[in-house]
Amino acid sequence: RPGVHAMSRPLGIYLHIPFCKQKCVYCDFYSLPHRETQMDPYVSALRTQLAGTDFSGYEADTVYFGGGTPSYLGPRRLIALLDAVRAACPITPDAEITFEANPDSAGDPDALAALRRAGFNRVSLGMQSAGDGELRAIGRIHTMAQVRASVEAARKAGFDNLSLDLIYGLPGQDLPRWRKSLSAAAELNPEHLSCYGLKAEPGTPLYARRDTLPGDEVQADMYLETVSALEARGWRQYEISNFAKPGRESRHNLKYWTLGEYAGFGPGAHSDFRGRRYAWDRNLEAFLRGEPTLSESQAMAPRDREQEWLMLSLRLTRGLDPADWEVRFGRPFAPLLPFLKRCEAAGYALRENSRWCLTPRGFLVSNQIIGALLDETQKE
Repeated sequence: RPGVHAMSRPLGIYLHIPFCKQKCVYCDFYSLPHRETQMDPYVSALRTQLAGTDFSGYEADTVYFGGGTPSYLGPRRLIALLDAVRAACPITPDAEITFEANPDSAGDPDALAALRRAGFNRVSLGMQSAGDGELRAIGRIHTMAQVRASVEAARKAGFDNLSLDLIYGLPGQDLPRWRKSLSAAAELNPEHLSCYGLKAEPGTPLYARRDTLPGDEVQADMYLETVSALEARGWRQYEISNFAKPGRESRHNLKYWTLGEYAGFGPGAHSDFRGRRYAWDRNLEAFLRGEPTLSESQAMAPRDREQEWLMLSLRLTRGLDPADWEVRFGRPFAPLLPFLKRCEAAGYALRENSRWCLTPRGFLVSNQIIGALLDETQKE
């Protein structure tokens, strides 16, 4: 990749911004509403954490601000954090630098222009639905009119890499209403679309209302409709839930799915960095005191890496390459072939050249397929 020094390894940097104006009823991410007074101390604590990290031997080619609602921090704080990343770790000239935004806090063209000038070059906008009633039902505080205004403001500010997030399977939603949301998103012509099926997670307010959600069969129809409708309009599926115009895949998220290295900062952030997987505890107060603790940390054993590689490769439409498996792990792939051939016969998997990938119907039952394939690796 241009700009990476011969001796440097590429790295993704993730900054978790845990602040929200209001918590959505389905959200189980680490995010906290009504904490505006903690924003400046938080920026300061994140800068300290970045400055204290050894990045020697690495260059960041992706930086991602996720949340929570990063746009709620405002441009001054976001720019200060990006400057802190630059001071701590070299960033390649062609790096992908993304921030997540909600339409209610991303409609100011001047603020967006300041972020663009500072080096941010990709926006991921939480649209979720084109129906204002559906948005209210899940606790979103924006409207579809604000989505359109935010997209227009982002384009005006010079952002030519825009992603929209959508959720299907909303309370009371049927297939025609989902089609409407998909069409409305497509009309905004983003470079990238992420489409997620709504899951009622235990501990969220939505969990008590889970019987209002469409059943599994309706969600499956919505998923298959998404794949075919977006494909027909020029967005290529490259991962279970992600679709992009050619060359506009999320480079940062691809690191997660291809076992690339990434370092996460802030409470709740995960890392796979220097041979270790670790996560920071979801504790804002401890973080602000300068006492962040790890909720998990482990050196990855080769067998764990094999399992991860299988699981993540099958999330991608390009699938897995048996030759890559044999080179990486020094083990024959042949014992896994009978199971994959059974999946192929059932219409769940495809062999393209030498690679194996799941079909859209295979993606619908990917957890079961991946679980069974992992069991096969244990038999050898």
